Amino acid sequence: MKVSLFITCLSDAVYPAVGEAMVRLLAAAGVALDFPKVQTCCGQPAYNSGYWKEARTTARTILDAFEDSDFVISPSGSCTYMVHHYPELFKDEPVYYAKAERLQQKTYEFAQFMVSVLDVTDIGAVFPHKVTYHPSCHGSRLLGVKNEPMELLRHVRGLEFVPIPYAEDCCGFGGTFAVKMAPISGAMVTEKVDHIRETGAEVLVGLDMACLMNIAGNLRYRNEPVRVMHLAELLYEGVKGR
Repeated sequence: MKVSLFITCLSDAVYPAVGEAMVRLLAAAGVALDFPKVQTCCGQPAYNSGYWKEARTTARTILDAFEDSDFVISPSGSCTYMVHHYPELFKDEPVYYAKAERLQQKTYEFAQFMVSVLDVTDIGAVFPHKVTYHPSCHGSRLLGVKNEPMELLRHVRGLEFVPIPYAEDCCGFGGTFAVKMAPISGAMVTEKVDHIRETGAEVLVGLDMACLMNIAGNLRYRNEPVRVMHLAELLYEGVKGR
């Protein structure tokens, strides 16, 4: 079984520890990850901005990079769901349309793969902290990844979980939305951080570094001592620190 890591731009360029945590956790579960070096951006910024021609250019690279993989695993619900748009992008190109359908069927977000494919919910992690969780829009609403991260957190020893009020409200990032409509985006992330503060949590965890980066920026601006982590980072720290 060939399982490949789709690292995504943010994790590759800004948050490499997320990819490292994924690799080590999956290795402990018996999965050796392949990493096609030719992979690039999934094309989501161009796609969401209406530049579908440019989105197809990067999407072809992704489709070719993972053509021989049995499973493709990503640390981002947002980028994982972008793959679901590929059949629409290539509806007039039969060869790439077929590749797009195959890639969509075999691409999973990290928590989704751990729980739904590997049937792993308890990795023996210990993390004695008060933790809350932000369900990012693409992961929870579009991919339907809701129970999987909760299952993984539920089995972390010592972890005290407290939910965020209005948890499913968007954090306001939305890619280019945060640039084009900055005042609205800023108001949304401020409200999100207000709700995070209400929990009294020491740690905020999530599945998508774009959303977590946005929230972390607001927390830092307000001098809030809340640590922000990807779920894979939390789980690996909990295993490593035993």
